[in-house]
Amino acid sequence: MSDATLHATAQNPDDFAVQIADQVESFLVAVTEVSKGDEPDSAVPFLLLEVSQLLLAGGRLGAHEDMVPDERYEPDLGPEPDVDQLRENFARLLDPIDVYSEVFDPYEPRKAPVPARISDDLADIITDLRHGMAHYRAGRTTEALWWWQFSYFSNWGPTASAVLRALQSVLIHVRLNQPLEELDGLDTDQDTIGDETLEFEAGQVMEQEIGGSLGLRPAER
Repeated sequence: MSDATLHATAQNPDDFAVQIADQVESFLVAVTEVSKGDEPDSAVPFLLLEVSQLLLAGGRLGAHEDMVPDERYEPDLGPEPDVDQLRENFARLLDPIDVYSEVFDPYEPRKAPVPARISDDLADIITDLRHGMAHYRAGRTTEALWWWQFSYFSNWGPTASAVLRALQSVLIHVRLNQPLEELDGLDTDQDTIGDETLEFEAGQVMEQEIGGSLGLRPAER
């Protein structure tokens, strides 16, 4: 973002908030629709587009100076909306490419890749974004921007970046006729991935299988 853009944002914080909120809302609505599975053939490319657009909003938040909330303590929002159904829908929709490997910090040496699930990641991203949207809809604009910015750095930004790479990789493998490697070598160490062990069925997933299940068309040889 240029100095002129940053200056304009500082002069018009409400405009900036509306723009970020619109991008967040657009992502939430679109990705929720994808999770219903009505158009499975376009799921991967559509998710790639939506995550890419969301990361644009994240980049704008990251380039902005630190937000300072109006109140010292975050107002109570009540119980978080349940995302288990969304998570399960994505897991079914994206099988067999739901599980992927990820390096969490490329600047930490000797860190082995760990397994992750696109379905889990999307659910986590949605949870973070909904939390900020609840503040925004309640009229707490600064609180919403603070939360979106903070959680962009601490969670949904890195998570969305990882999901973007995974989705992009699927398209690359399909379009370039490159078979995916076997998935059974992924490390499922619980200290690395948390309390819940990732369970998945190992096997070699070829681009024909992915193309058939997700409606992707491999490039002609």
